[in-house]
Amino acid sequence: MEQAAAAHSALECEGHSGGGERRRGQTVDANEMPERAERDGERPKSPRRKRPTILDVAAHAGVSHQTVSRFLRGNGGMKPQTVARIEQAVAELDYRPNLVARSMRTRKSNRITVVLPTMTTFVPSQILRGASAEAQAAGYMLDIVGLEGDEQARGDRVRALLDSGQADGVLTFTPIGDVQKLGLEHTPTVVIGEYDDQMRSHGITADGEPAAKIIDYLASIGHRRFVHVAGSTDWMSARKRREVYLRTIAERGLENYAVIDGDWSVRSGYDAAQGLSVDSGVTAVLAANDDVAMGVIRGFQDRGWRVPEDVSVFGWDNQEFTAYFNPSISTVDLDREAMGRQAMKALLARIRQEAEPEIHLDLNSSLVLRESSGPARTGHAIR
Repeated sequence: MEQAAAAHSALECEGHSGGGERRRGQTVDANEMPERAERDGERPKSPRRKRPTILDVAAHAGVSHQTVSRFLRGNGGMKPQTVARIEQAVAELDYRPNLVARSMRTRKSNRITVVLPTMTTFVPSQILRGASAEAQAAGYMLDIVGLEGDEQARGDRVRALLDSGQADGVLTFTPIGDVQKLGLEHTPTVVIGEYDDQMRSHGITADGEPAAKIIDYLASIGHRRFVHVAGSTDWMSARKRREVYLRTIAERGLENYAVIDGDWSVRSGYDAAQGLSVDSGVTAVLAANDDVAMGVIRGFQDRGWRVPEDVSVFGWDNQEFTAYFNPSISTVDLDREAMGRQAMKALLARIRQEAEPEIHLDLNSSLVLRESSGPARTGHAIR
């Protein structure tokens, strides 16, 4: 009875407006509402556009909603024509999965955490770009965190993240200790262990084998005496490049004039070039990275030496500026995005409890030949 009276009272209240009183039960002409709203200083609200649903996508594509659901989960095994129709429907309807609703329904966060050591000024952006693209295509948001402490401490934090439900999976590019002791062997966790506590690469990206490709190329255009301006020996990647450089020089019967210790900086390259003896006979320099190569080139230019007519210079990493420097810098391109994608695919398979794809962490290095490298000089000495 009280509920009925309250409802009756509410109906009576609806009959009142700022302009006067309406009799109980009196109806209002729908056509009059916009005029009333305008008269009362209100604008009529435009109807909200209905958000497209998975059923709308299915109807638009001419498939079942189960097929669309499989597509959104990235399960695969679908005909290319079906995939194309669903992709077109998603684009035309501007469909976006309701991640909040999905999270409530599935008890999943739809978030993936990527773990790095304590954040520094260096972030492996190419690897993260590949991982992020793969995660977003599967409907996941990516959280990037830097965890302090040793391997055990980071492992405990990863365990807590998964237990709390804040993340459906964890991809870590830094070691987190014994996975079995942490009880993580059956959880959606993929450990690449690529960087140490100072973000120094000691995994696949520390591979120094591209140095052999550089030496072989330079030797093919006449170079016989080389200098290597190295990175900091604290980094395994620097040690690997130095090691492969020296090994290749020896195996090819070439001559190493010097390995000059550097610290990855432009300044270290500049100082190395400024200090090179005029009668060294060196015709090619392999720099530890593109920053060092830029410093080497500028150091030679300030001495009046020409690059590449007097000395060729080769960098490493294919940073964007290398294409625009004068001269543009020959360098090595490493497909780090592919590494990020493959690592994320493995994690997504664990989250879905599917067979994990084999991870081929091959960086597919390739030489990018530009203006800073050319045939070895003949018949003249550097002045």
